[in-house]
Amino acid sequence: MSLSTISETSYSYSYQFDPVSGLFGFIVAVLVIIGHWGTFKKAGLHGWAAIIPFYNIWTLCKVAGRPGWWFIWYIIPIVNIVIGIIVAVEVARKFGRGGAFGFFLLFWPLPFIGYPILAFGSSQYQGGTAPEVRV
Repeated sequence: MSLSTISETSYSYSYQFDPVSGLFGFIVAVLVIIGHWGTFKKAGLHGWAAIIPFYNIWTLCKVAGRPGWWFIWYIIPIVNIVIGIIVAVEVARKFGRGGAFGFFLLFWPLPFIGYPILAFGSSQYQGGTAPEVRV
């Protein structure tokens, strides 16, 4: 096979939007945002933080009782899994739930069910006073 044969070969990639998958993804995203919003409000923080990228993770770390700068760990592969588990379990504990519920908050597709349960259920934030937020 010569170089000219390789360069003349073309590949065609096409992407078709699947409206059912797109709608499902949108609904899941909205449910997670609503759940985060309510969870943040119950913890005494800004609910609108749920819609701001990176700030929502920073706020989630604060709800878990961890330093806000921990959101940086979410950028590092493999480390982000460990930090995600720690933060999810701590958020569950701050709302009087067990560690198993923390995994319910972390692993797909469960967060779109878990956070609304925290936000609109009977769970109360037990982390003491609202975490200090400096913007």
